[in-house]
Amino acid sequence: APCCSRKLPRLIRHKAAYMQVEVSPGGREDDPNVDADVSHSDVCTKYREAAKIVNLALQGILLKAQAGASIVELCKFGDGIIAQKCATIFQKKVKGKYIEKGVAFPTCVSVNECVCHNCPLESDQDQPLLKDGDVVKVDVGCYIDGYISVAAHTIVVGSKATPECPITGQKADVLMAAHVASEVAVKLLRPGNTNSQVTQALAKVADAYGVNVVTGVLSHKLKRFVIDGNKVILMHEDVDQKVETQTFELNEVYSVDIVMSSGDGKLREAQSRTTVFKRAVDKNYRLKMRASRYLFNEVCLP
Repeated sequence: APCCSRKLPRLIRHKAAYMQVEVSPGGREDDPNVDADVSHSDVCTKYREAAKIVNLALQGILLKAQAGASIVELCKFGDGIIAQKCATIFQKKVKGKYIEKGVAFPTCVSVNECVCHNCPLESDQDQPLLKDGDVVKVDVGCYIDGYISVAAHTIVVGSKATPECPITGQKADVLMAAHVASEVAVKLLRPGNTNSQVTQALAKVADAYGVNVVTGVLSHKLKRFVIDGNKVILMHEDVDQKVETQTFELNEVYSVDIVMSSGDGKLREAQSRTTVFKRAVDKNYRLKMRASRYLFNEVCLP
């Protein structure tokens, strides 16, 4: 299913993978019948190494996100950093196989009213260059042995906020709302709390800053090789979208995705073509052409 770019008035995005890392008894990670979690030191190490690479790539992109920068080149740079750094770690074979690692989600650079998933191809000639005042949202993701770390951040191009020259107006409102909301969400990610508590808290933060939480945005539980698990946190509840109340459990890992908007928070599909796709894992494909099978094996995780 395609993940389309979507447009809104000025919005801010924050994302990070957070772990509840209290240790509990568990099976061996090398047991094929056990879905290893962060109670295993090896699993925790892989999450953290992936997070280091993600943060390094994110920092590099943010430094290059200046007036005149090409969105295509920024996306290529982010993916390149992840691939380069992954190649330097976990190089030995385990049980005769190399550990899989690389880009867990293509680097996306979404500007102003575009919410997410803007990852243009080099053939796309209609992508404008960044300019001063643009609100730029960057998403990156890395996986090591199937354990995924993702991150996102938002900047205003050409603006370096200082006490003497702060960012003001709606841009400042959504920046602060997203930052505070991410802090609140992390503090509520504790065993025994529920996803509904997070949803309600985010609504209060948005009201305090006079902005809106974007509809349709979900934070997912991460599993090995699964970036969007079935256990979710709904960022904004309305009559058209509700989720079942679920309780957070020990050693779960979540990708917390916060998106705030100065508009009404409702999404609409953009006109740009889709370049980020998601495999429907519940469907099987019988591909006859050798080239098709090769491509499918290259782009699809197990």
